Amino acid sequence: MNLDELLNPAQKEAATYLDSHLRIIAGAGSGKTRVLTYRIAYLIEEVGIEPKNILAITFTNKAANEMKERVVHLLGDYASGTLLCTIHSLCVRILRQNIRALNYPSQFIIMDEEDQKALLKKKKKKKQIDPKTVSIKSCIHYISSYKIARVPPQKAIEYAGDFYNEQKKAVAYQEYEDYKEKHFMLDFDDLLLKTLELFEKCPDILEKWQRKFQYIHVDEFQDVSEIDYQLIRYLSQQATLCVVGDPDQTIYSFRGSQIDFIMSFDKDFPQTKTVILNQNYRSTQTILNISNNLIRKNKNRMEKELYTELDQGANVIHYSGIDEEAEAQFVCDTIEDIIHHKDGVNYSDFAILYRANYLSRPFEQKLIQKQIDYKIFGGLKFFNRKEIKDALSYIRLMINQDDLSFERIVNVPSRGVGQKTLEKIQNKALEYGITSYEALCSFSDEMKLSSKVKKSLMEFVRNIEKAKASSLPIQDVFEQLLSDVGYFAMLRNDQDENRIQNIMELKASLVQYIQTHPETPTFESYLQDIALYTSSDDMFDDEYVSLMSIHMAKGLEFNYVFVVGLSEDIFPSFRSVSEAGDDGLEEERRLAYVAFTRAKKVLYLTDSQGFSYITNSPKMSSRFIDEIGSDCVEHTGNPSQFKVKNYIHMGETIEDMIGNNQVDEWRKGDFVEHDVFGKGVIVKVDKTTVDIAFALPHGLKTLIAHHKSLHKLSN
Repeated sequence: MNLDELLNPAQKEAATYLDSHLRIIAGAGSGKTRVLTYRIAYLIEEVGIEPKNILAITFTNKAANEMKERVVHLLGDYASGTLLCTIHSLCVRILRQNIRALNYPSQFIIMDEEDQKALLKKKKKKKQIDPKTVSIKSCIHYISSYKIARVPPQKAIEYAGDFYNEQKKAVAYQEYEDYKEKHFMLDFDDLLLKTLELFEKCPDILEKWQRKFQYIHVDEFQDVSEIDYQLIRYLSQQATLCVVGDPDQTIYSFRGSQIDFIMSFDKDFPQTKTVILNQNYRSTQTILNISNNLIRKNKNRMEKELYTELDQGANVIHYSGIDEEAEAQFVCDTIEDIIHHKDGVNYSDFAILYRANYLSRPFEQKLIQKQIDYKIFGGLKFFNRKEIKDALSYIRLMINQDDLSFERIVNVPSRGVGQKTLEKIQNKALEYGITSYEALCSFSDEMKLSSKVKKSLMEFVRNIEKAKASSLPIQDVFEQLLSDVGYFAMLRNDQDENRIQNIMELKASLVQYIQTHPETPTFESYLQDIALYTSSDDMFDDEYVSLMSIHMAKGLEFNYVFVVGLSEDIFPSFRSVSEAGDDGLEEERRLAYVAFTRAKKVLYLTDSQGFSYITNSPKMSSRFIDEIGSDCVEHTGNPSQFKVKNYIHMGETIEDMIGNNQVDEWRKGDFVEHDVFGKGVIVKVDKTTVDIAFALPHGLKTLIAHHKSLHKLSN
């Protein structure tokens, strides 16, 4: 490898520096994957490190596979021994080998989100929890938050106090954990937490894994959570650690990522070398200039300026529509105009990015009206579709005989199994301490089932057992099983061709898995692979305009990018700024920076006037439009009647902008007067916000508690 020809000087330094730990600050489009690939190749070919002693942790399976393909392309199959995987995949590997030390079997079941929902639905029904007051989604978030904070269910019950909904969620948490532990099931949080527990309790196992890796690499390091960070620190005690990331692209705080880990890396790992990659190979200089102008407003960052040797490029276009329809019309007209007047351009060159999913509606309607092909990313994913979950449950029941899979498909297609029949089976299972499927196999004669239902269920069992004993290739076992149990017949009777096609696509997935995993692929390994599949991996190559949230666009690039809905309180989000103050505003700015740097050739920024029923206020252009500067920015459309800098005093901090009303404490029932909304009464007090009921037409508002426009009245 002649790295002088393959990499620029900063990239080469990052790829070859081995004297200490290394922090690579990789700006957007600066070739970080290329650097990581050549660094791994350099370690193997030039330094002589065994591939099996090199670890690279990536954010998605897709990124891991792409990097592996590149390394193998450079060095051949020998390099395939390098372990490139996500943090969850690494933890599965560690746990499969060592979890017996925690009294778990190595063949534990990995739960995905649908399994979590099914289990909580079952537990909520048992505990008579009203789904209208405590949703499944809120329960999952509650449980995950407490688990990551390492708060056990018993403590959660204590913390709930007299709050009814908190009590119910805490009880659901306890039931959820008890069920998982009894049935040896782990959710995604458990994969990390159990590995951490293993390292903390079993120093011999930790030392074994520490000795295994001499060089550890962590991609997207700005997105690691505290648990991720602890695992990485444990693993790297005897290794050279190389982390790659960009503090300016930290946008996942809601998932637990913390910018401080990459900012303070050199404090935790002394003698760290820092290399900054700031040459961009993606965007025009114009796009980089306005992106640099924007992110420079953030204080908690490492100073860097992106530059490129590409052309200056076209101006950034800012369009302000008189309403949402006009904004959508501009976007669609622009796409059609470029398609018709530029050779070699197709719909896949375009992306429409937005801060929140609800913002897609007017653009979808206009795209449909104009018959422009498009795809929404972030809708229902392939592996979450009902028929796919059913099919995978049949496979899982065949392999693991677990209760969640049994309950999902014992009556799909219909076998006359109602709630009473299911309870008979479950009670027998409880009596003997076995699974429901095992109870059905062994004790059907004792359950007093109707002859029709019993016959149907025994046929169901015979088909499952036939599949278990089959020596056919696994893709043929899969298709035969679904045919034998009547699943295909059910779909044909429903004339549901789309679902049949999805099932066959799942078979194609099995075939592809076999081809890419020649080492005796099994249903167990396939299910594990599927459980670790993430939405970020689900991208296609057809010709359509891509619509997605900015979070989903991370890591992608398009020739023409429209960042839409750039209205104050929408982007930046009022909620983020009000809840997290300066930190919230800085993350919103990083989110805009990520969005802008997805564009390769031309960037369009759009907003609309009118009234927002989301923020319950008139709309005006986002402050980010002012912050990108005026050079090389062309404003078109109908300028907003408000300018943000006149509407809100733009200071350096939140304190400068919103002032301080000097009220130390708000209480429910306090009377207030607002400079715009008039008199009202406080109905709820949060950490930094208050909910106030004003007279019509203003109604209920959530406002910043210490905002200068809010005044306390004597009761």
